Amino acid sequence: MDWTTPPAAAAAHFARRLAVETDVADVHAALESGHPGFVLLDSRSAEAWAQGHVPGAVHLPGREIAERASATLAPGIPVVTYCWGPGCNGATRAALALARLGHPVREMIGGFEYWAREGLPVETVTGVTRPAVDPLTAPSGVGCGC
Repeated sequence: MDWTTPPAAAAAHFARRLAVETDVADVHAALESGHPGFVLLDSRSAEAWAQGHVPGAVHLPGREIAERASATLAPGIPVVTYCWGPGCNGATRAALALARLGHPVREMIGGFEYWAREGLPVETVTGVTRPAVDPLTAPSGVGCGC
């Protein structure tokens, strides 16, 4: 394997990724600001949504985007999609479907799994709670510094 990717090619690749991805920390900070500038979209099933979701997210299962997006999302407003986690490409598929419909869109990498593992607010029918922080994803009192 050739490990010498030209720096310009690497820079172009990572710039493309950053143009269409965001992470849970950035989404949380934007939501906390009160003016996130996007709609957060949970593309999971109704059963998964009921188990817990990000407070303030809009629920639109990926399989229903083609039929319901125009009635659910305002045109031109950026959308950030999420699904279960890094082992699931549902948020990627949802983002692709929305982009094809003309919506500006990004994917929240890590998905709901990392949202919850980082101890961020989770909403269910019983209210909003904060799960315990998983020390492998967000050590207590320590940020990643990125």
